[in-house]
Amino acid sequence: MADPENTIIMETTKGRVVIELRPDLAPGHVERIKTLSRQGFYDNVPFHRVIDGFMAQTGDPTGTGTGGSDLPDLKAEFNAEPHVRGVCSMARTNQPHSANSQFFICFDDARFLDKQYTVWGKVTEGMENVDKIKRGEPVRDPDRIVSMKVAADAA
Repeated sequence: MADPENTIIMETTKGRVVIELRPDLAPGHVERIKTLSRQGFYDNVPFHRVIDGFMAQTGDPTGTGTGGSDLPDLKAEFNAEPHVRGVCSMARTNQPHSANSQFFICFDDARFLDKQYTVWGKVTEGMENVDKIKRGEPVRDPDRIVSMKVAADAA
C-alpha cells in the first residue's frame, strides 16, 4: 500500500475495494472523502445509481441522489486525469461547485466527463467487486458500502 493516509478501504456488500487517493489532483476533495470516511458518513450508504458500462454512484445517505453531508459544497477541482475504468470522481449538479459527498466509480471509459468532474482517486484493488454491484436507476434493494475507512486508521 503506497500511503495509508491516502488510501481508502471500502467494504461493500460485494466485497472489498481499495482506492488510492490523489491529493495531487484534488486536495480539497481528498480531504472531504477522508473527513466523511472518518466520521462514518459512508457506512451503510447505498449505490443508488448504477449504469452498466458507465459507473456506480454512491455517497447519498437518503439513496435518492439528492442528499449529501452537512458540510458545505466543494469548489470544483477539475483536472486532466481521464475518466477511465476504476477512476473515482465526484458527482455534482449542473453547478460546477456543487460536489459534496456523492461520488462514482467508472466501470469503463467515460472520457466525455473529463475536465467537468473532479477525479480524486482510483481503484487499485477489488474492481471485480465494483463490477458485481447491482444495476439500476434507482437500484431496487441496492448494494451498499458496509464501511469506508482511511487505511491509516484501519490498523
